[in-house]
Amino acid sequence: MSDRTNLRIGLRRSGEMAAVFMIGDGLLGLLQPKRHVELWRSDVPAVDLLVRPFVGHPLRRRAYGLLQLAAGIALASALRKPEQPAIRGTS
Repeated sequence: MSDRTNLRIGLRRSGEMAAVFMIGDGLLGLLQPKRHVELWRSDVPAVDLLVRPFVGHPLRRRAYGLLQLAAGIALASALRKPEQPAIRGTS
């Protein structure tokens, strides 16, 4: 494979990993908002800053979870669009 092909594959894989993270985190935030938020509380100010808006607001975390799910699915769908003919037996 060429360097350009390897780069393209690496970028698509990175996008896929981001989509999987968004979908999984969104689903956990949707189904178990209190537990998920408490898990991510931290003494590190930068980390806690990301979680703080959801502390004591499970509906807010659920709404954000739905947003993450939608964004993750949209990203994965965008990555599915073939740039070149697909190899038989793959999707």
